[in-house]
Amino acid sequence: MLKCGIVGLPLSGKSTIFNVITRAGAEVKPYASGKTEPNRALVSVPDKRFDKLVEIFKPKSEKPADVEFVDLAGLSKDAGKGAGLGNSFLSFVSESEALLHVIRVFKNSAVPHPENSINPLRDWKIVEAELIYRDLGVISNRISRLEEKKNKKKLTPQEISEFDLIKKLESHLLNELPLREFNLTDEEKRMLSGFAFLTLKPELIVLNLDDTQTGEVPEISELESEMSKKNLKCVKVFGSTEMELEQLSPEDREEFMKDLSITEPGRERLIHEAYKLLGLISFFTSGTDEVRAWTLKSGSNAVDAAGTIHSDLARGFIRAQVVAYDDFVANNCSIAQCREKGVLRLEGKEYIVKDGDMIEIRFNV
Repeated sequence: MLKCGIVGLPLSGKSTIFNVITRAGAEVKPYASGKTEPNRALVSVPDKRFDKLVEIFKPKSEKPADVEFVDLAGLSKDAGKGAGLGNSFLSFVSESEALLHVIRVFKNSAVPHPENSINPLRDWKIVEAELIYRDLGVISNRISRLEEKKNKKKLTPQEISEFDLIKKLESHLLNELPLREFNLTDEEKRMLSGFAFLTLKPELIVLNLDDTQTGEVPEISELESEMSKKNLKCVKVFGSTEMELEQLSPEDREEFMKDLSITEPGRERLIHEAYKLLGLISFFTSGTDEVRAWTLKSGSNAVDAAGTIHSDLARGFIRAQVVAYDDFVANNCSIAQCREKGVLRLEGKEYIVKDGDMIEIRFNV
């Protein structure tokens, strides 16, 4: 199951953001509780296309795409060196495919900031430094093991390549740069896949504001400028307010959203951004038995899609019958009409699946 880990300093509002996304009702405390076990929730990805297909086919069962969100304990300064929750926190982070980094912008005297002031760029740097320290520790351990082996017997060509690469990565991290800023080849990424480096994971910056910060917010300008240089996207969310909005009726919620100039609920924005952050697309299988949204890495082919459904479909793959969702709707939601207009296609193994494709796999095993 794909996971997004929610990280940030203590009292940044991570559990609040978790509740906005998941509607899970996780406990929110105005103090650092010392809790180590993370909150977890599986969330359906909001998709109007999926809803429309359910409406059309009226299936016996329906299954939207899912992403798991994990609300991790607050990351204290020097956690990478074992301080605070230290390694217990960092081991949970390593399980996540992507990070939602919650930065506190809201002001609340009842919730003291651990650094005693609101400074989003400083807070981002503190957490980033801890993730870098953790990656350095992983590299240091691996270098020690390889050097120990080298002193006893010859390294394999693969180990020599790995050693050369991680020495370069060590130098990069020592310059306080995350690994996502190191230009890795596809082969090098494969070589590193077993390490679960934290700073190699894609990251989304979630700016947690209060409902008085609806206009220009001077506190975030420096952070936004720095994140733009690093190609990290920032999303503004009125955490506490949007958590309360989830308890209202749809009509009242819409009224409050207008007051805050919000066009899409924070919940939907964050889920969609997390889905994009993970490099995912959705394709659909549909019929009267089941309508289902399947999750696939962007750039995957028809055989990959078949394997996502069942390994037998990939093994015995013959052809994929494909129609784009938009073409299906434009042709009165009729497969026969799509076939007539030539928008229903038979595709081979190398066809690159597009977001919103409706697919039926033909196979023989």
